[in-house]
Amino acid sequence: MVDVGSQGPDQGQLAQDFVRFAVESGVLRFGEFKTKAGRLSPYFFNAGLFDDGSKMGRLAEFYAKALIASGIEFDMVFGPAYKGIPLAATVAVELARQGRNVPFAYNRKEAKDHGEGGTLVGAPLQGRVLIVDDVMSAGTAARESIALIQAAGATPHAVAIALDRQEKATENGLDVEHSAVQYVRQQLGMKVCTIARLADLLLYLSQTGGAEMRAHHERVSAYRERYGVNEG
Repeated sequence: MVDVGSQGPDQGQLAQDFVRFAVESGVLRFGEFKTKAGRLSPYFFNAGLFDDGSKMGRLAEFYAKALIASGIEFDMVFGPAYKGIPLAATVAVELARQGRNVPFAYNRKEAKDHGEGGTLVGAPLQGRVLIVDDVMSAGTAARESIALIQAAGATPHAVAIALDRQEKATENGLDVEHSAVQYVRQQLGMKVCTIARLADLLLYLSQTGGAEMRAHHERVSAYRERYGVNEG
């Protein structure tokens, strides 16, 4: 068993540090981007651009700190293919560095028909499993991971993501009143740990000087006004 602390999630300085890191790394960008839901978003978070050892090391440290602050207990880490694979590995390394050694596993997109075979790689899935991914747009990837974990006889217990966009999910092409994160929490009964939220991005933009940042804040705020969910 891994017990990652007893305090509630800290969405304060850690979140601000992460947003700054993501912006400075070029991972969090501003402009006009089309989302999976077909919306034109004024910002885009591309975790694939954490593309060197230094950035991945810092990213894993943010995940580990957020998990420790969350108080979520889990027995192992699972990374869904593809972006979740390096995330699960580096987060497991960082947790071990902090004295919390935990096994990890990941899946292949296609089953291997030679060697050890199958779609799962790494430690056997067992106990309470923490799924590590970058963002959660519709909860589809989470549901696929949940099915894999349950099929192996383990318990899908929690999800850790870098950024919660706090916006309405879509079902059959229509907006719904809940976000993907809320769906996973409320409908699937799983815990969710996030490093930062859209609200943290807005706070960062409001506290960072310059006309450019003010303009980004206005556009992101308008986007949240239109597509944001009620967190109450």
